[in-house]
Amino acid sequence: MSSFTNSVWLRPPRSPRGGDKPTLSREQIVRAAIEILDAEGTAGLSMRRLGTRLGAGATSLYWYVAHKDELLELAVDEVFGEVYVPEVGDTSWRIGASVLCTGMRAALVRHPWALGQLGSRPNLGPNAMRMGDRTVAILEAAGFRGLEVSHASAMLMSHAIGAATATSAAATVATESGQPLGELLDSVRPHLEEISRDHPNYRRWWAEVSSSVKPDEIFEEGFRFGLDRILDGLDLWLKTRP
Repeated sequence: MSSFTNSVWLRPPRSPRGGDKPTLSREQIVRAAIEILDAEGTAGLSMRRLGTRLGAGATSLYWYVAHKDELLELAVDEVFGEVYVPEVGDTSWRIGASVLCTGMRAALVRHPWALGQLGSRPNLGPNAMRMGDRTVAILEAAGFRGLEVSHASAMLMSHAIGAATATSAAATVATESGQPLGELLDSVRPHLEEISRDHPNYRRWWAEVSSSVKPDEIFEEGFRFGLDRILDGLDLWLKTRP
């Protein structure tokens, strides 16, 4: 069966069987799962490991969630719950869209394991639907119509996901090497200079910018630059379309 049609959001919530008295809630289980995922990623999560953390047997967890994939769906929606989207009327559409995109990137950087889950299952949980509902309202208030709303939203989400992926990858490299990003960059500078001799355009550009590169800030600057240009383009399109 497809992971889309077998989504946890397409079935009623599970609960303890018969007269069994519940000792846990699904919310407790999801929060504990996220703690494991944040520390060790999806490879570190198992129903047995989660049961040990909660002081419950793995079998009892199956009363609430059918399997690990279902648990991951619930965890991803919990991450979406961290993303704030302003209501229409609280601010301009451009600021609202910026808050959405910035919040999505920040949530994914805090929970990098969620990046690998996006797109594999439908996002139909309550937090995803709340975020989607407010996003539609903001974009429609700006003047987007029909599928234009979907296309504009996809541009914002793609930028947030791409930026979070790059930031998380850099953090992983730094953690695994035991060195700050700045020291890692210093260690490869001589190699870049040697390699770039056969690439004059890159060599000239690198000579201009290398001294001003701040590895701890460049991802934030790049994200903000890209977001502003996306919003510039959408704003211009709204004002000039037939």
